[in-house]
Amino acid sequence: MIQLSGLDYIAIALYFLATLAIAIWAARGKTTSEDLFLAGRSLGPMAVGFSLFAANVSTDTIIGLPGAAYRTGISAANYEWMAGVVLMFTVFFVLPILVRARVNTMPEMMERRFDHRMRKYLSVITLFLSIVLDTAGTIYGGALIITTFVPSLGLWETALGIAIFTGIYTAAGGLRAVVYTDMMQAFVLLGGAAVLAFILFGKFDYSWAAVKSSVSPDHLSLIRPIHDEGVPWLGLLTGLPIVGFYYWTMNQYVVQRILGARDISAASHASVIAAALKLLPLFLMTLPGVMAISLLPGLDHPDQVFPALVTHFAPSGLAGLILAGLIAALMSTCSATLNSAATLVTLDFVQPRRPNMTQDQLVRTGRIATIVITLLAALWAPNIRHFQGLWAYLQQVFAFVASPLVAIFLMGIWMRSLGSRAAFRGLICGHVFSAALFVLRETGIVTLHFTIIAGVVCAATAVFAYLWMLILGEADRPSAKDARIALISHGDDLPRVPRDAKIAAIAVLIATAIIVYCFR
Repeated sequence: MIQLSGLDYIAIALYFLATLAIAIWAARGKTTSEDLFLAGRSLGPMAVGFSLFAANVSTDTIIGLPGAAYRTGISAANYEWMAGVVLMFTVFFVLPILVRARVNTMPEMMERRFDHRMRKYLSVITLFLSIVLDTAGTIYGGALIITTFVPSLGLWETALGIAIFTGIYTAAGGLRAVVYTDMMQAFVLLGGAAVLAFILFGKFDYSWAAVKSSVSPDHLSLIRPIHDEGVPWLGLLTGLPIVGFYYWTMNQYVVQRILGARDISAASHASVIAAALKLLPLFLMTLPGVMAISLLPGLDHPDQVFPALVTHFAPSGLAGLILAGLIAALMSTCSATLNSAATLVTLDFVQPRRPNMTQDQLVRTGRIATIVITLLAALWAPNIRHFQGLWAYLQQVFAFVASPLVAIFLMGIWMRSLGSRAAFRGLICGHVFSAALFVLRETGIVTLHFTIIAGVVCAATAVFAYLWMLILGEADRPSAKDARIALISHGDDLPRVPRDAKIAAIAVLIATAIIVYCFR
């Protein structure tokens, strides 16, 4: 077990002080609701790009990816590089629509395209996922790591302490504080992960051949058979892009950063930066999990892998850096999810009921919502230990819940004839179908991998919505003059993605293809 030195504790304390200082700086002056929730739409590409990466690669990833690799191999990294592909798709086909719409939340965009029912429906689901998946998963992963370093702490009180600290600086500084602390946290996170990966590689004499000889070839392959427990090839082609699209384009806590960008150029360049950074987790987080198969055989639970690697192989003096990186990661994602959840509560539920609220009242409501959501997530977080690994917990819930939403969103921006009633009924049918498949899978009647099920559910939802279009007919279809169809992808007034951003996006896609080919 690692004994933290005095220098380790000083480094961690300085990091916390720096985070609080940034939050105080970001909260200076008069704060409006747009400042709190969207940073005044003033963020540049570096801030948004690194914030996107830091918010995504948190303790649930640092704990989950090595654990999944230890159990089933590096196919878990398919989630990482696929994120870059989805982001590039968003840059070319969805980002211009988001920038033109100038919405505050994704449910607001769904309301503009369809009706208020769709806004409320998406808001409720997003809030649920934010609390029980994103925020709670992050708090749980962070508490698990910290209690490994300081075993005298309990899981419950550690989770509560993390949540309260993050909730305070998020409520104070809003999205601007979240994004600027994210930039610092991304550098600390990458540095800590790189140091540990380098140390582990040294245990194999820095020989890739030695790593390959220490594990089964199946554990070093991204492209897996259709019955593989990790990510089968069919799920890679169907389910992963769908789950990734929801996460990177519809999930409020991620897309809120893009909505806070100052223009289409900043948003598109930021997406390219985040996509490029998403190629790193394969090397810094997934491969160390594979190395642990021979270095630490026989671990009881996959979530123990990364803490065990740090405990056994990080030399004295580096533990503080690694722990600071982990704290940085968990606070980055936790602050992002809290800010986005507070945005949804305030703008999608409170403000519509009280449209005459002042800016001060909106800001106060957002801050109260942040603290309440923080406490709810902290109370749920310790229960995640009863599931089969943090990574499986996160990805399976996303696959079943998000797939119908993706189908309706894409149909909404590409099909002029899709009306609000057909879309809403199709979405309800999609979630009922998804719930039925979940029950059948849990009882063993259906044995399909959940990534494949995600593709099936998405396609089925599209069919349901189309059938409702036929049933409801012309009465439900928006007219050519209907303002709702202004949000679809057609139109000469869409802002244009800069040429250099398009070239950089293509370069990222080429690099991704090379990496996948090398680890096929």
